[in-house]
Amino acid sequence: MDEFPPRVSHELDGWRLFWADLELVDHDAKQLAAVRGDVAERARATYPLTGLAENPTVAALRRLFRQAGCDPTRYRPASEALLRRLLRGEGLPEIHPLVDLNNCLSAELAVPVCVMDRGSLQPPFVWRAGRAGESYESLKGPFNLEGKPLLLDALGPCDAPITGGERVKVREETRRAWLVAYLPAGVIDDECVGRVLHTLVRAVPVALVHATGFTPAA
Repeated sequence: MDEFPPRVSHELDGWRLFWADLELVDHDAKQLAAVRGDVAERARATYPLTGLAENPTVAALRRLFRQAGCDPTRYRPASEALLRRLLRGEGLPEIHPLVDLNNCLSAELAVPVCVMDRGSLQPPFVWRAGRAGESYESLKGPFNLEGKPLLLDALGPCDAPITGGERVKVREETRRAWLVAYLPAGVIDDECVGRVLHTLVRAVPVALVHATGFTPAA
């Protein structure tokens, strides 16, 4: 059995990583579309486009990006970029149930969240700033990782909470995945993430197998 949560060496201060083990189940596309629509509407009702950077969670993430060596106005946290698209009237796209859940959780909490195909991962992990010369093939093409918050496994870079890695992405055939939410410590805790994740899982075609720091009520 896989060790869960996986071992992670933390080299960046101020962060808390929340992990969840997810499994895809049969789904109803209309139900999932309704959840995406509800999440988008809540985001628009909760966050203002003007002044988004002053939101406590968004501001805390920006500070942590700067501490790692990354300018968050040039390389926005994935969650802030997602919220800005929603607040401009775009919707949450239909991609894959596991990815859709990932995006919904990110929009609900305003934190970067990554979902990775379990079969592509090789623990243990390291959470640190990218070093000179490090890069990977991201979901948007080649991406320079120097100075970016970076998650690595034994095979190399997995994810930067700006744009995900091609190697670990959820594919059409993916049934099992690990999700990681990048939390600014002291701003959002595991219990909060667990409650929101559990609520979403009850409404989408994904089973929550394990999660760190949270046990859903029976």
